[in-house]
Amino acid sequence: MKSVRIWFKKQDECIYISHLDLNRCVLRALHKSRLPVWHTEGFNPHPFVTFSLPLSLGFKGENESMDVRLIDDDFPLSSIPEMLNPCLPMGIRVFKATEPVIKPGKIAYARFKMLCSGKNTSPQKMCEVLKNLFSEEQLIVEKKSKKGVKEIDIKPYFIDYSLNPQIGGAELNITLPAGSTNNVNPSLITDAVKKYRGIDVDCCVTRLYLMNDKFQVFE
Repeated sequence: MKSVRIWFKKQDECIYISHLDLNRCVLRALHKSRLPVWHTEGFNPHPFVTFSLPLSLGFKGENESMDVRLIDDDFPLSSIPEMLNPCLPMGIRVFKATEPVIKPGKIAYARFKMLCSGKNTSPQKMCEVLKNLFSEEQLIVEKKSKKGVKEIDIKPYFIDYSLNPQIGGAELNITLPAGSTNNVNPSLITDAVKKYRGIDVDCCVTRLYLMNDKFQVFE
């Protein structure tokens, strides 16, 4: 038995599939594909699947991944995409399968691309708004969690970012904390724009890749 990391993109209409529904979708796809996946034991056996880090509803994902176990150690990993893709909706595309290198528990950061636009606000103006916003000493916003709502300062978490005007809005590329211990959702940035600049911002968010605490790309 060997562990395998299956990589996929989540895009188009599938960005509105919740993590729970994605899990159900993947379980059905694994069953239909007839991949030699190890099943859990017990009263209700099902394929063993572990997602690296859930993706927020409405976000695109360029390098999402899930771990499975194969009972055939010699099974060719290159054949996994062609077996799984016909069993998945078009918005979820498997593009490769590899042997895991970094454990999901080591994920500490995520790199995002955000295309931000506002009514009657040009891409150049939106870049200026965001640049000036990020120069504030503090950016206090409300963060919701299972434990309730609390106010946090998101400014210290802006580790690395760049701004460029693009057709349709300002493109913000930014690294934010992600993982089980600390997590800053990109939507908190739009909350800050609304609170500090009074502008309603629409953002198309894409998670590009994940990293560990040494900023090594998750693989």
